[in-house]
Amino acid sequence: MSWAKSKWHRIALLIMGAMSYVHASEPTQLKSFTELIAALNSGAEARLVRYCGKCKLILPSGEEVSAPDAIGGMPIATYEYFVPGVVGNKSAFVVCSENKLIANPKGKGYVYNYEKVKISADNSVKVTAQYLNAHNFKVQMSEDFFSVINNGRNYGAVFIYYRN
Repeated sequence: MSWAKSKWHRIALLIMGAMSYVHASEPTQLKSFTELIAALNSGAEARLVRYCGKCKLILPSGEEVSAPDAIGGMPIATYEYFVPGVVGNKSAFVVCSENKLIANPKGKGYVYNYEKVKISADNSVKVTAQYLNAHNFKVQMSEDFFSVINNGRNYGAVFIYYRN
């Protein structure tokens, strides 16, 4: 009888441990610039997810156009955080970028999908998305998306998640 109790006790502990591991690995949403900086500076891995169709889209000509109904994501791995005044800036901001070779969604061959992001202390976000020619790096497409960090109560199109 004690062996059976011990066996079921071990199984229950194993299940509870597995459940807590799964729960612990779920991403947590960061809802402000302050939370983002705290997470990044503690060494947490963060990801940015952008819902383009909900962003304001400005072309290099300055023209505002309807944003495509697309979703983009990138890790925030390498970043730089600037406190006010470091580079003549009035408020703090963080910048990061990512560059990946992808199949050209607008034509044949491949392009580099380059994205640079600036997140400011007021929770505003600017994402510049560019397609660069894979052979000569000339810009084939450039778009600037503007939004704010989604805090669960606003219509921000930029979600940021982390795992500790």
